[in-house]
Amino acid sequence: MKHYRVATIPGDGIGKEVLPPARAVLDRIGAHHALSFSYDEFDWSCARYLAEGAMMPDDGLDRIRHHDAVLLGAVGWPGVPDHVSLWGLLIPIRRGFHQYVNLRPISVLEGVPSPVARALPGEVDFVVVRENNEGEYSRVGGRIHEGTPYEAALQESVFTRMGVERVLDHAFALAGRRGGRLTSATKSNGIVHTMPFWDELVAERAARHPEVAWEQEHIDALAAKIVLDPARFDVIVGSNLFGDILSDLAAAVAGGIGVAPSANLNPEREYPSMFEPVHGSAPDIAGKGLANPLGAIWSASMMLDHLGHPEAGAQVMDAVRAVLASSPVRTADLGGSAGTDEFTAEVLSRLP
Repeated sequence: MKHYRVATIPGDGIGKEVLPPARAVLDRIGAHHALSFSYDEFDWSCARYLAEGAMMPDDGLDRIRHHDAVLLGAVGWPGVPDHVSLWGLLIPIRRGFHQYVNLRPISVLEGVPSPVARALPGEVDFVVVRENNEGEYSRVGGRIHEGTPYEAALQESVFTRMGVERVLDHAFALAGRRGGRLTSATKSNGIVHTMPFWDELVAERAARHPEVAWEQEHIDALAAKIVLDPARFDVIVGSNLFGDILSDLAAAVAGGIGVAPSANLNPEREYPSMFEPVHGSAPDIAGKGLANPLGAIWSASMMLDHLGHPEAGAQVMDAVRAVLASSPVRTADLGGSAGTDEFTAEVLSRLP
């Protein structure tokens, strides 16, 4: 029996409602594959911030550093500015644990209609690889002359050779294992320093992966093409900002952000990686039992893949696909009337 310690951070809103389904799925599929999981839960959240003045304690990273993985629910709540919750919890974990790859799979699942006519099940299946530690989301900058007519804000992008190369290598290697095609998101016609640097490094790293056909697209044109012809893509790699925007756009093309998973990976496995649904805390439905747990369950499947159990991860997604393709069970965001528990029970019933 292989055992894993998982740090769980339910966070805010529906995050507290979607992690129990993910845990239930892990426990069920784990029993079938001689895997066991123990969960250490941490109350790091906006509620903690309002009560104690910090999203997590000063030694938070040390408390979860030796876990095998982290499962996160959602972060964000009215009354706490988003930049406070993000920089108080998610970004310290991503950067402190060198989770420099943000992985977001995009698939149109049978039974989940896409708002895009040409986005069909079985045809749209690609991955957005987002640089997760630097780029446009740096802390370099500041404000001067606050509260005066001369007030100014400066935000600097930071692109390092090491930071760009390592995410490109991950993306090219992934493309080599998949369909052999990679698209790089750029804007070098308008952003004069960082994006030409990015493009040069893409060309350099591509030479090390001759098995992968690659192209580059300006971010504005690429956004349009994802909507107009999403089936053409295999792996898309982008900077922190571009990858963030494209992955949410692509999730909407796939039928809704409520089903979207993500992984924050430390590929070298020196630190735990973190897995989280993309949907946010959804204060409008929090506490009502209406949340869609699919994104959290899919994220748990990605965790199984990362831990070295792809067969178990695939069986989780087979169960999810079977529910959507052959039953009427849907949560409200997918046009159904099922609650969180009912959808979870249907998935569990289809696991080995």
